[in-house]
Amino acid sequence: MTIGVGGSTPEIELNKLTDMTTDIVAISECEFNARIAQAQTYMLEQNIDAMYLDAGTNLTYFTGLKWYKSERLVGAILPAKGELAFIAPHFEQGSLLDHMIIQGQFNGWHEHESPYALFAQILIGMNIRSGNVAIDESAPFFVFDGFRKAAPHINYTNASDITALCRQIKSSTEIALMQRAKDMTIEVHKATARILTPGISTVEVTQFINEAHKRVGATGSSFCIVLFGLATSFPHGVKNPQILQDNDWVLIDTGCLVQGYNSDITRTYAYGEATPEQRKAWQVEKDAQINAFNEAKLNMPCGNVDDGARAVLEKHGYGPDYQLPGLPHRTGHGCGLDIHEWPYLVKGTETKLQTGMVFSNEPMLVIPNKFGIRLEDHFYMDEQGPVWFTTPSHSIDDPFGLEA
Repeated sequence: MTIGVGGSTPEIELNKLTDMTTDIVAISECEFNARIAQAQTYMLEQNIDAMYLDAGTNLTYFTGLKWYKSERLVGAILPAKGELAFIAPHFEQGSLLDHMIIQGQFNGWHEHESPYALFAQILIGMNIRSGNVAIDESAPFFVFDGFRKAAPHINYTNASDITALCRQIKSSTEIALMQRAKDMTIEVHKATARILTPGISTVEVTQFINEAHKRVGATGSSFCIVLFGLATSFPHGVKNPQILQDNDWVLIDTGCLVQGYNSDITRTYAYGEATPEQRKAWQVEKDAQINAFNEAKLNMPCGNVDDGARAVLEKHGYGPDYQLPGLPHRTGHGCGLDIHEWPYLVKGTETKLQTGMVFSNEPMLVIPNKFGIRLEDHFYMDEQGPVWFTTPSHSIDDPFGLEA
């Protein structure tokens, strides 16, 4: 598929897309209960008496409750032994109960009351008057500050020592949800490549991608980066939109959510003809991505994957380390309910690769003042080693492998 030949229109491409979410299987109540049991096992091993889960992905992961963060405290307290206790504004009780999957005691506070004092009372009701309480690592500082003032006798620790251990190993259901999200986004990428035409703006392409994600069953794009020309040398873009020109360089990074689980795929290619320099750099980038994948071996450090990508780049004169031209950031990140989560594929990370871990693989090659190339696909670890969710970009002239 030579980009820029045989162009289509947004209307034609949107009409080709259909809902891809009709047969998905959501996380079951049984799996949520198993997550709670696993967390409680880790808590007992680490001498943690309770863990506070703030509104956000940790609360969702362990209880199924999806709630937004705000200045009003909403969360749950999970004791190492015993039942879950929710804490929220009293006027939200009806809505919270409606959204609740895993049941627990509701503890409400009125607007003139302190939710932090209520937190302390709940701990006492759990017979926790001292000891260690882990606080959700994503909780705002004002929440932690309120807790420690209301219950100064408690020793507070970082809950990531529990949450990361649980969340970094994905179940088969989680992997299936992410597989579907990534399948949806790759179809959106293909459709987007077909609508490119001279004069189209990055704003128009972004709008198309959002609508295309809706057509395949998402609520829209969870994020979208569209860059043309020189702007591609900025890993996360520039503030001003660009207009596509003949033989322009294109970088598109986007994703969506399926049951809260993320896709995140990047493609880089030429609209029309690539220069010899672009061709060479594109192939080096692809080789770095493949070598990183090949270095993902069970029970070996996550940092080895980053080393594998950089070895290829340095062999061709890029880098070393984070120097430009070269790779200015880590090779990849974990992915799940958060688009960036544990563990990370970064130099020196000793966390061992285990079955069930999910990662992005995106060793971006930046050529300052010229262009950038990011080829990003995700993989998961199974019992034999790494498995791609999506087929990596085929070639610079056929990025989606449609001519293979």
